[in-house]
Parts: sequence; C-alpha cells; structure tokens
Amino acid sequence: MLARTLLTASILSFATGAFAGPPATIADLNWMTGNWAAALGPNQLEENWIKAEGGSIAAMVRMTGNEATSMFEMITIEEKDGSLVLHIQQFDPGFMARTPAPQEMELSEIGDNSVNFVAVSEGGMAALGYSHPDPETFIIHVGQPGGNTVDISLKKRVVWERAD
Repeated sequence: MLARTLLTASILSFATGAFAGPPATIADLNWMTGNWAAALGPNQLEENWIKAEGGSIAAMVRMTGNEATSMFEMITIEEKDGSLVLHIQQFDPGFMARTPAPQEMELSEIGDNSVNFVAVSEGGMAALGYSHPDPETFIIHVGQPGGNTVDISLKKRVVWERAD
C-alpha cells in the first residue's frame, strides 16, 4: 500500500511539474516585519524585514564585528502557484556574491507566527525557518545538510531613531 501511495504521489508530482508547498500568501508573513538582532560570539547578526507587500517580503541581513562588516545577505519570499518560495544569497563586503546563484527553498509548513522552507536547489542550508514566539523574540531555524537544526534567537530592536 505504501509503495502504491508513493508511486501515485510521484506520478502526480511529475504530471504537475513540481512539488507545490502548502497554500499560503505573503500576508501570512506580516509578523516577520521589523528589525531583529543578536550577538553571535564577537559578532552581531541583524535582520531587517520590510513590510509584506505586492506579493513579496524581503530582508537585508548583516553580520558585523570588530568594527567591520563580514557578510550581507538578501532574502526574498514571494507568492508562487498559491504557495511561497524563498530565495537567499550571501555576499562578502563589496557586494561580491559568495555563490553563483541564490539558493531556492519551497514552503514546507506555515502556522501562526511560524514558517518553514525546504531547499530545492544547492546551497548551504537544507532548510530554513522563522518563528516569532513573543513580541520581542524572532528565531531563525537553520536546517543543516546533516539533519541538525541550529536556532538563532534575535531580539526586537528599534533602529529608526534620530541621533540628535
């Protein structure tokens, strides 16, 4: 019975051309908007998520430490075929891409204030997820190729203040 179910699923996915993630829209990710940061050893990781709009949401990520920037990262999540797709790419200073192309991930699970994606192209992560358990906390869930998950807990930060 299991073999027949797997065969049927394989035929259906081949017939439709791709695996589609669960139904979702960008509006489901409004909770991600904001500036989040945390110390990682001597460095600081900062994520700036802009408002979900026009079928997409995006983030600029920056790693700083020792009075220098060591990494930038761009993340976009877009609506596609009734679900969501994430693209992520890292850059060295000078906007030099670390990889020839962004890594692509499909939505695998979405809930209230949580979202998870699974890699469908080559890259440094097997999965990537985010959760927002309380108003002050934003957690990044990095799925490693070996199966382990590393959670990085960030805190809400207000950066759009004038320095007088």
